[in-house]
Amino acid sequence: MRARSIRGYRDLEVWQKAMDLVELCYRVTRQYPITERYGLCSQSRRAAISVPANIAEGQGREHLGDYLRHLSIANGSLMELETEFEAARRLGLLSETEFTLVAKRCGEVGRLLAGLIRSLKRLWNVRRPTPGTRHPTPSNR
Repeated sequence: MRARSIRGYRDLEVWQKAMDLVELCYRVTRQYPITERYGLCSQSRRAAISVPANIAEGQGREHLGDYLRHLSIANGSLMELETEFEAARRLGLLSETEFTLVAKRCGEVGRLLAGLIRSLKRLWNVRRPTPGTRHPTPSNR
């Protein structure tokens, strides 16, 4: 089986799953009370869209270090979103069933994001020069 070619951020499974998470977030926060419109609802939606937005922005950057930085921001936004969903569950804004679903989706995006970060860090370590050298040593790979 041949690996799929990645031509842009839209081809990344993690970006696609993160976009699914945005849709889910908007669906579940739609039922929050009006008093949460500018509170937990707004904050959750901002955190949710930040995940795929930072994946896309990072993938569009010229330097691998910038890509990794944006993936780290996306990961932080995902942790924020998970915390906001937990708060919503504790406040009775999400049912246990809804919470289980969003937690599962967040976990899925988190695992994919962690895998991408690990993979890019390996690439980063191969490309970086060793301490004390001015240029990276050529690789026979």
